[in-house]
Amino acid sequence: MHRNARKVADLLTDKGAPGQVRELPESARTAAAAAAQLDCEVGAIANSLVFSALDADGEPSPVLVLTSGAHRVDTAKVSALIGGHRVERATPDFVRTHTGQPIGGVAPLGHPAPVRTLVDEWLAKYDVVWAAAGHPHTVFPTSFDELVRLTGGDPADIGQDQG
Repeated sequence: MHRNARKVADLLTDKGAPGQVRELPESARTAAAAAAQLDCEVGAIANSLVFSALDADGEPSPVLVLTSGAHRVDTAKVSALIGGHRVERATPDFVRTHTGQPIGGVAPLGHPAPVRTLVDEWLAKYDVVWAAAGHPHTVFPTSFDELVRLTGGDPADIGQDQG
């Protein structure tokens, strides 16, 4: 198991989460790819998207948005929820710096330092939600409530339908 996935697995155990990290045969860099391999609805995939929130001085800080794979993130909603700061998609280097994980495999936990997190309320519709486990080939089963607990994140209406 990749070291990032091992770290996530250990944290899940330490935090009393019952889900086990699962290695997938193919990369799951998108919600559709993960859903196809897990035989679940794309909406049950918790996309981990990192944004750069710029303060009044233009200094960036990370914001992790865990959104349903059936949604796009409404950055205007995210901006309003975090105090009106400008929100931009983060670069791969910014993501790795703040999470220690690559795009396509960013887990909701296991980062070098706490990252402000918003959890899409849409995920509450699913009994089982699948989240990345630190590497594009790894995931773990969880739930909306557990994601909020594990991350200390704020439940939020941050999505818009992709249709």
